[in-house]
Amino acid sequence: MKADSGGTHPDMEHWGKIAESTFWGFLGCELESLSEKKVVVSIDIKPHHLNLIGILHGGVHATLIDSAMGLIAMIARPQDNVVTSNLSINYLAPTETGRVIVTAELIHSSRKMITTQAFARTENGDLCAFGTGTFRVINKPV
Repeated sequence: MKADSGGTHPDMEHWGKIAESTFWGFLGCELESLSEKKVVVSIDIKPHHLNLIGILHGGVHATLIDSAMGLIAMIARPQDNVVTSNLSINYLAPTETGRVIVTAELIHSSRKMITTQAFARTENGDLCAFGTGTFRVINKPV
């Protein structure tokens, strides 16, 4: 994991370790940086990430985008749990090799809902997908 130039969030290492044993880790996702304003995640494309026509599977894009947006929602509401209630993905350009980097940020936060956006780009900066997400705030039991 790499430090964000704007400062690293204190939970970055903790969340990175937990994520290793989940679907996130199974795919090979990496938490690049985590701050109050931005989350950056990435993946090195491997053959098992491709679909039947040889491009990055849309589900991999969706997982990266949803996960990055979920992390920024978690940072916004550390005292609560948040769950995805709506996910919208737009696929723009195929990619088949290299690294995909997703950057997520908070758009809006209210008492019970958080809205986020994320952009998936290739290593050279080409936009391949973007998405928005709405997260429901669920109070943690006391």
